[in-house]
Amino acid sequence: MNAHVDLFWSFRSPYSYLAMPGALRLEKDFSVEVRFRPVLPLAVRDPSFFSPDNVKRARYIAIDFPRRAKMLGMPHAWPSPDPIVQDLKTYRIAEEQPYIYRLTCLGVEAERRGRGIEFAREVSQLIFGGTRDWHLGDHMARAAERAGLDLAAMDAAIADPASHRATIDENQDALAQAGHWGVPTFVFDGEPFFGEDRIDTLRWRLGERGLRRV
Repeated sequence: MNAHVDLFWSFRSPYSYLAMPGALRLEKDFSVEVRFRPVLPLAVRDPSFFSPDNVKRARYIAIDFPRRAKMLGMPHAWPSPDPIVQDLKTYRIAEEQPYIYRLTCLGVEAERRGRGIEFAREVSQLIFGGTRDWHLGDHMARAAERAGLDLAAMDAAIADPASHRATIDENQDALAQAGHWGVPTFVFDGEPFFGEDRIDTLRWRLGERGLRRV
């Protein structure tokens, strides 16, 4: 299988969560490999993104995410806790981030083990699907198990996260080189398709290239 689609994706993005069913269908319907390339949220990569002068973006997401999830028939709730620590009054991003770096490194490790998208689907459903305190107890371990992975082994693999952080940096550079900054972004043959609502356009392009499975 030579054709591939790169999926740039964040564990804090509600739209990344909404994109998972469509992303999983791509390999079933087309002769392509979907390569899962997790990145840090834009709010961490560029804290000025949610500056006080630009809070309208956050307000719009708060309106749009629930209605889009409802339209798609997907369970939805804003995460508790949020994968990034952020003051929702000032939109300031905290320096200490106990969740997002672990999540993103685990995403890299899952992809190295050949189950990146499956892991992202299960974990994002925990985070955005209404599981309160998703980070406690056995929630994450069971999500990893459903994805065909062992969370304890993955945590051990990222105990020294240097190579995983390097891969995250590479993914972020590749996203920028593809001509975008946001997630989810699918890239096929150098062409970016930004947003969960552009999967149909990507499917059209793959079909146009003769990659639809018979």
